[in-house]
Amino acid sequence: MRAARKYGWVMADLPRSCFWNFPAASAAIGTDASMTEISTRDSELLQRFRAGDREAFTLLYRAHQASVFRFAMLMTGDHVKAADVTQDVFVWLIHHAEKFDPDRGELAAFLGGVTRKFLQRRRGEELRWAPLDENTMMAEESVEEPEIGRDSEALRRAILALPEKYREVVVRCDLEEKSYEEAAGVIGCAVGTVRSRLHRARGLLARKLEKQVSGRAERCPV
Repeated sequence: MRAARKYGWVMADLPRSCFWNFPAASAAIGTDASMTEISTRDSELLQRFRAGDREAFTLLYRAHQASVFRFAMLMTGDHVKAADVTQDVFVWLIHHAEKFDPDRGELAAFLGGVTRKFLQRRRGEELRWAPLDENTMMAEESVEEPEIGRDSEALRRAILALPEKYREVVVRCDLEEKSYEEAAGVIGCAVGTVRSRLHRARGLLARKLEKQVSGRAERCPV
């Protein structure tokens, strides 16, 4: 709350549509820019912001909020939670801009790590105050859905049900289409770890979806 009052200009100056329009927000840095150019530009903008340039932070926000929000959205499956986490990440960056070291990696990867920590904190709080009710989850999964979109919804639920370390590699590699090397850099682990987790995650998803298809077939009248 203190940060929101002190840095109220951040959310006031930025268009709310940025939270929902991924392409428009990412266009702030130019789609034809190389990764080296983007990294250099990010470092320069952070230096300007630390020197008191508010517009520099606005440009950083517009350049990176889309990827932060998308990752949070894919990990939580909830627009409101993803928007809250996105705001938390950038308010944190306001106070800790000096934590970013361009010699250790790109700002996008750094923000990915910050986002992961906020997601883990939020998940821990949810588990603490709202214990998992397996009976409720089973009842929700048993609700009949329209044929159109049922498979994609089943996949979405299956991904969200994965343990976090497996869910993240699926999001990074299969949904965000990052290479193993890129995913490893963002997650902060070895490439081999990404490969093994992704292999395990895909196996879990396949079994989960197979059970759902089998159960659906048993319920269908002959």
